[in-house]
Amino acid sequence: MSLDVAILFGDHGSMIAQPYHLYIERADPAKNMARYYAMEIGQTMFGEACLIRRWGRIGQHGQEKQHVFEREEQAVLLFLALVKQKRARGYRPRSTLRYLQR
Repeated sequence: MSLDVAILFGDHGSMIAQPYHLYIERADPAKNMARYYAMEIGQTMFGEACLIRRWGRIGQHGQEKQHVFEREEQAVLLFLALVKQKRARGYRPRSTLRYLQR
């Protein structure tokens, strides 16, 4: 029996209800600061909800941290709390205008 059989029968198990992805930046040329922060909620191999955070200097690999939860709701609560925290610190979605002005 193939591992793909579950897909044929429409059995999605405990898949994430909706995608959660975020990419925001904070830049201050006067302080030589250009940072990014990215998050997404996915699943581990065992079906657990996993919040993956990546951050660092724009153009660099940066750091990564993963948080594993039993329930998706727990991952979403942390996701939303981190969004609120980062917005308070000045992180904003990347502006396409900045790239058009070059």
